Amino acid sequence: MLILLGALFILLIAGVPIAYALGLSAAAYFAWVQSDLMAVLPQRLFAGMNSYSLIALPLFILMGQIMNEAGITQRLIHFCLLFVGRFRGGLGLVNVGSSMLFGGISGSSTSDTASIGSVLIPEMQKRGYPLAFASGLTVASSTMGMIIPPSVPMVLYAVTAQESVGRLFLGGVVPGLMVGLFQLGAVFWLSARRAYPREEVQLRAGQLPKEIWKSLYVLVMPLFVVGAVVFGVATATESAGLGVLYAVLIGAFALRHLTAVRLWRALVVSGQTSAKIMVIIAFSQVFVWVLALERAPEQLAVWITQLNLAPTALLLLFAVITLGLGTFVDVSPAILLLTPIFLPVATQAGISPTLFGVVFVAALAVGTCTPPVGNCLNVCSLISGQRIGAIFYGALPFLTANLAVLVLVALFPGLVLWLPSILMK
Repeated sequence: MLILLGALFILLIAGVPIAYALGLSAAAYFAWVQSDLMAVLPQRLFAGMNSYSLIALPLFILMGQIMNEAGITQRLIHFCLLFVGRFRGGLGLVNVGSSMLFGGISGSSTSDTASIGSVLIPEMQKRGYPLAFASGLTVASSTMGMIIPPSVPMVLYAVTAQESVGRLFLGGVVPGLMVGLFQLGAVFWLSARRAYPREEVQLRAGQLPKEIWKSLYVLVMPLFVVGAVVFGVATATESAGLGVLYAVLIGAFALRHLTAVRLWRALVVSGQTSAKIMVIIAFSQVFVWVLALERAPEQLAVWITQLNLAPTALLLLFAVITLGLGTFVDVSPAILLLTPIFLPVATQAGISPTLFGVVFVAALAVGTCTPPVGNCLNVCSLISGQRIGAIFYGALPFLTANLAVLVLVALFPGLVLWLPSILMK
């Protein structure tokens, strides 16, 4: 274990990408400790990616990219502006509202940050909002993309934990909406204290049905994708494929914004993103196999069991550990590495795999906004030109909403388990 973890630590400090750091540290372990098993490494490498359920990942990523290219972001921003633009700090409220809606479409926090941030951050700065406020709010609100279904990390957790994707999707609905509502409250409070501007928006009674109708095919997309899984109409993989088809039809024929060039760009970006995730999956599975050989999960389980913690305290402990690790480990490798270690301990303590999964993913979502590894911070830095430290400082007031929801979910598990228990008995 010292060789394995020591090599991983040294490689990460040296700046080696985490996928290759995982693979090289595993190779170092086998070279020094289990040299007779070196021949098995290629087999384990490809076995980690050989899962039908993993096909859903690139399809969900492609669906989100197509929605980006199809101009869905601008439509959602306009829709939210009609309702909350007249309040003080209106564009900040639009930022959170758009993330709530877009998170239910893209399934990715980084897509949320890139698409909404590229539109709203320059506009908010032009209207007199501090750049740190606009950037921090964009980053913090994008965390809902990982919690509100469909969610790419939840699909990855479901595959790793062999848990129902539908139950996880339903379990994330209430916590995701709570994060959004709490962040809206934070924007209201800060905007009133700092006298941020209102937007001049005219919404007449007769205009409302027309605006809802114009955006209806966008707003129902999460229900279409998630509902197909929840009600057994399609598997997660089939639902993702239907979502891609739906996105193409909306972008090409309803909005008429999805050209062949934009579609090709979405395919290229999705292919690159999916390839990165698959490489991480392959190497992390080898790393997890080494941990299993060294009986690390069993030893950790024994140590945690000896603490004699109640399920609520144990869940909060897992959340704290995940928040700490999320500062320097990306979402995908964290799910693949920690699920086989934490989940057996959680289930042994009587914690539902669905509840654990939602808390786990929600805690990792905060990690996307914390330096030095946070992907959303890095994406936002490219958009706004700010350093990640300044963006993180601006995001702190809104990330408290995420932390509050984590505590509430641990104290009241029904917030996660209520919908799955009703709709998926």
